[in-house]
Amino acid sequence: MLKKSERRKILSKAETLSKNPFVKKDGLKGSGYYVEYRTDDARLTIEVMKKAVELGAKAINYTKAEQFIYDDKRQVSGVTVTDRLSGKVYDIYGHRVINAAGPWVDKVRKLDYSHNNKHLRLTKGIHLVIDKKKFPMEQAVYFDTPDGRMVFAIPRDKKVYVGTTDTFYDESPINPKALESDHNYVIKAINYMFPDVHVTEKDVESSWAGVRPLIYEEGKDPSEISRKDEVWFSDSGLITMAGGKLTGYRKMAEKLLDDISKGLSKETGKTFKSVQTKHLPISGGDIGGSGNLESFIDKKAKEAINRFGWSLEEAREVVKRFGTNIDQLFTYAQEHKEKGIDTLPNSLYAELHYAIYHESVIDPVDFLLRRTGYLLFDMPYLLEWKDAVFEEMNRLFHWDEKTREKLQVELDTQIKDAREPADWHDRKSE
Repeated sequence: MLKKSERRKILSKAETLSKNPFVKKDGLKGSGYYVEYRTDDARLTIEVMKKAVELGAKAINYTKAEQFIYDDKRQVSGVTVTDRLSGKVYDIYGHRVINAAGPWVDKVRKLDYSHNNKHLRLTKGIHLVIDKKKFPMEQAVYFDTPDGRMVFAIPRDKKVYVGTTDTFYDESPINPKALESDHNYVIKAINYMFPDVHVTEKDVESSWAGVRPLIYEEGKDPSEISRKDEVWFSDSGLITMAGGKLTGYRKMAEKLLDDISKGLSKETGKTFKSVQTKHLPISGGDIGGSGNLESFIDKKAKEAINRFGWSLEEAREVVKRFGTNIDQLFTYAQEHKEKGIDTLPNSLYAELHYAIYHESVIDPVDFLLRRTGYLLFDMPYLLEWKDAVFEEMNRLFHWDEKTREKLQVELDTQIKDAREPADWHDRKSE
């Protein structure tokens, strides 16, 4: 049930322009105004996993599934995995095995001896990141493009990110890349709807590409394929969850796990609690409800400023990122202050040490891209401090020369892919 304050409204032309004065005025009659959700998918994922671990789950990072284990009835009973750090191989067992591998769902199913005829159709989407000084925007906008597709422009701290594209994708989902044609499409869309902004490729600070794991539908264009979710059951007992949207992740998981619990109860005679997700905040989310968010951010930001000298901007950004886990970061900030460390800013030192000791980070890309988003949303800051972050991690992990070189190449490649279309530097290397 939507709150009364969240119900959609229709705004006049004048009201629309008051919220975003840069929208194209020619032909503008008004707009719809509604509640939408913005999230950081990487942070959401890690905070969900941290809460699960807090409640007793076992989470395994940097691990590759190699093959399924079967019982004497040819039913899946576990998975053989390889620890990608040590190279050791382990067998992990469970009453049920769920394949929720996103764009890798089909690849995982090929490890199983039985699977149905359904499969995924991957599509690629990209976003461009532009500084607010060039693209001044405080209100997110969902708008149509010259070819009839829809695009979001969303403010986030000091930046605005715009996207996404929607094209079929047949390459590896491991590291999809934004191409020059993708950049041109989004830039054209921006200048179509915001003609006074005059965005060019030089204004793009960073970009990224992602892959949508959609369920294949014959003869449909990328934007026409349903975002619905489905659960597939193999004869081997392997359960596959496919499709769906990020905003529905809790309901998808709740329904599946309740169904699995009922099945296990019949088999074992044991009883299981129904899923409690409706009333369970993610790690860092124990602020007493969304209505308390702003006051919580204000309070903790003020504490960071007074105790550690953080700027208001960085204090609010870091508090928003870590929520009620911020007190643990303050422990590392205090350590930085007491030791007089000058190789890293106080807030960045706190973020890095928290990510290493509480979020299983062992390489710079994980920290600078997935845990903090600096690689996408604050390229100038990243370029200033990436080497110091690298050296601090090297000090803590004692990398050998081979590991150090590998991690440096990975970081440099990610930065290069973010800063310019991938086919630009592909052409340069020819």
